[in-house]
Amino acid sequence: MKRDEMLQRLDEPWDILIIGGGATGLGAAVDASSRGLKTLLVEQSDFAKATSSRSTKLIHGGLRYLQQGNLSLVLEALRERGRLCQNAPHLIYHRAFFVPSYRWWQGPFYGIGLKIYDMLAGKLGLEPSRHLSKKETLEALPNIEPQDLHGGTVYYDGQFDDSRLAIALAQTAADHGGVLINYMKAVGLIKENNHVVGAQLRDEESGKEHEVRAKVVINASGIFSDDVRHLDNPKAPKIVQPSQGVHLVLDG
Repeated sequence: MKRDEMLQRLDEPWDILIIGGGATGLGAAVDASSRGLKTLLVEQSDFAKATSSRSTKLIHGGLRYLQQGNLSLVLEALRERGRLCQNAPHLIYHRAFFVPSYRWWQGPFYGIGLKIYDMLAGKLGLEPSRHLSKKETLEALPNIEPQDLHGGTVYYDGQFDDSRLAIALAQTAADHGGVLINYMKAVGLIKENNHVVGAQLRDEESGKEHEVRAKVVINASGIFSDDVRHLDNPKAPKIVQPSQGVHLVLDG
């Protein structure tokens, strides 16, 4: 996947132009190019430089949404976790999570909930959750408070390297004939009959500008989506509200 070779094809007509080289854009590029569509993806910086390289690194099934009763979201997340484990087993590994129980009811409560979690995952599940005795819990987590400890529960979710996955997606799209160019910024949109039919691009390395046309233009620029939308309508209301989440992974 050499940038100079990709640049030579930039001015071809395209079926799909994707603006944004993060997880969403790269995934769309893989899907489109693998279906035989002429696909061009442009990214204003490095691939997956922004949100897509700053994820929590976990591939989880949304366990907390199970407690909220949102079964459809949990099912979808578990299916996607399983598919990703199947498609990129070299980038995903299983992470054990331990839940200590300090009250008599917590063991059965967490145990039943996690068995439902396992059941919803079906054939795409990881290792099954299981109950731990007090001794097993202390062996796994020797630094926790032993007083009043009844035992624990262990379950499994996935962990991955988000940047490596992004590069793997980019290479896969290129292998299917897609063209992916980083440091190529969309600076304007081409419109005909009130429809977006392409974009004006600027090479951030050379300063050269290009006009490309496509049957479909996809805005996959993540937290910069409003910037791209404002190329179409400067008065368009903002629709992106950034938020942050943190997962802490601690050794026992």
